[in-house]
Amino acid sequence: MMRFASMLSSGMEERGHKVELWSPKARFFNLPLPNFLKKWMGYIDQYIVFKLVVRKRLKACPTDTVFVFTDQALGPWVPWVKNRKHVIHCHDFLAQRSALGQIGENPTKWFGKQYQAYIRNGYRSGENFISVSKKTQTDLHSFLLTKPVISRVVYNGLNPLFKPGNTIQSRMLLAAETGIDVSLGYILHIGGNQWYKNRKGVIEIYNAFRQLDSTNLPLLLIGHKPTSELEYTRGNSAFKEDIYFLPGIEDTLLKAAYEGASAFVFPSLAEGFGWPIAEAMASGCPVITTNEAPMTEVAGEAGVLIDRQPASEEDRILWAGKAAKVLKAIVDLPVNERECIIRKGIINSNRFNLETSLNEIEEIYKLI
Repeated sequence: MMRFASMLSSGMEERGHKVELWSPKARFFNLPLPNFLKKWMGYIDQYIVFKLVVRKRLKACPTDTVFVFTDQALGPWVPWVKNRKHVIHCHDFLAQRSALGQIGENPTKWFGKQYQAYIRNGYRSGENFISVSKKTQTDLHSFLLTKPVISRVVYNGLNPLFKPGNTIQSRMLLAAETGIDVSLGYILHIGGNQWYKNRKGVIEIYNAFRQLDSTNLPLLLIGHKPTSELEYTRGNSAFKEDIYFLPGIEDTLLKAAYEGASAFVFPSLAEGFGWPIAEAMASGCPVITTNEAPMTEVAGEAGVLIDRQPASEEDRILWAGKAAKVLKAIVDLPVNERECIIRKGIINSNRFNLETSLNEIEEIYKLI
């Protein structure tokens, strides 16, 4: 959200608008108190102290000021300016849906349900919304009590850093920085440890793939440091020596990772948008992802689709086996067919142009 807010801020300033970033400061949170109280001190900073700060600042704001909420999770703040010009950016409603029992893989405890209801009651008082995908917009409308004044979809703008590169050079750079032999290629996944990213499922697909394939291609998982559960999953793999977690990767190396990959595997259970799908395609890497929105929305006709991972253990084994066959087919593609998929991916990624996104957002701000 900080990167998204920074993108909006710099983009609007470049277009001649005056921009201020408002966010709560850690006051009570920084007090020398036991860790179990830190969360509650943070809530005081966000919803009590910050409210007083906002109330004071509002008096100095011109009437044509547009108040931009960079995420619907900031819902509790919306009522503070509901009678002023405002807009709420919506990314995903996974926490909201989980709190209502709509996502079995992510059960929510009692307090979490109350907190999500608090957020929901807040953004419901808003009138204008911008969603990052049609899927997110559909979820938004299912939660609103009245028809919004404005509800638009504006796709995320892709970082221009991601574009096709020299595969051999990218692999050489990656090998030099990580010490991993990737000269023949590798399977790639980008994502955090959130339940919906399904990193465990990636490893299960890889295990099944290695039983079909003799090339010994390694698996690189770039993102956050793995959880103990993920480490356990890796440790139980017959191919654990070829499974690598790479946390803290800089953008330059991330770019090279996309460019040099044999295939990008993204079997997410759910998403709000799915940045890595577009990034991989823009970088000239074939993408395998889940056959559900919004992954299908982002991948378009250029993605290779697999079923969503089922809940039962027995079905998961069959699922991984089917997905592994798809992965092997992509890895074994003749050069001309591989180039065709890559071209389709690059063309598809052009839909997510950063300047186009900012221009569309600016027009909505002006309309408000």
